[in-house]
Amino acid sequence: LVAAVRATTTRPTVFLQGSAVGFYGNAGDEMLDESFPPGDDFLGDLCVAWEAEAHAVTALGCRLVLLRSGVALARDGGALAKLVPPFLFFAGGPIATGRQYLSWIHRADWITLVTWALETPTVSGALNATAPHPVTNAAFSRALGHALHRPSWLPIPAFALRLIVGEMANHGLITGQRVVPKRALEQGFQFTYPEIEAAMAAAVVR
Repeated sequence: LVAAVRATTTRPTVFLQGSAVGFYGNAGDEMLDESFPPGDDFLGDLCVAWEAEAHAVTALGCRLVLLRSGVALARDGGALAKLVPPFLFFAGGPIATGRQYLSWIHRADWITLVTWALETPTVSGALNATAPHPVTNAAFSRALGHALHRPSWLPIPAFALRLIVGEMANHGLITGQRVVPKRALEQGFQFTYPEIEAAMAAAVVR
């Protein structure tokens, strides 16, 4: 894409790259915003290398936005679609200890945030696409149980989640990240679903 921008005679004014909150690595309970350095694990290294590939567009006159997304909530796709069935069969609950933080965002807010970033000339650089209030996995599971009218008491072992979601379960579900959208909030973006209960209820509606 960068090569295509370089080759074209009519260049775009903005280039939005999709990255992930995995950039920050596993930082436990620490509150992370866009000013924090990358983690030193595989996903952190991957995000650094991935984002670095896009930086060349700034020399071509493009405004660059590096969108670092959390777990997007939508029943018809992503991690949530795989977590719903166990809850429907009364087998849902927190993952492992449940104390790890999960950085999430409702899909509608993600779409609105992307549109806002594209249309707002003052937005550039790293932008966390996460809701303002990350929650522990236990709170996330309770919200999902409430939305589905199911209990959320049965812990899901880490190995079982890897079977359901795959190895990417290690990043964002089993290990914790407490990421907040500081730059979006500072520049006036308003979330429709800032809290997990309302976001989860909206996400699981058929």
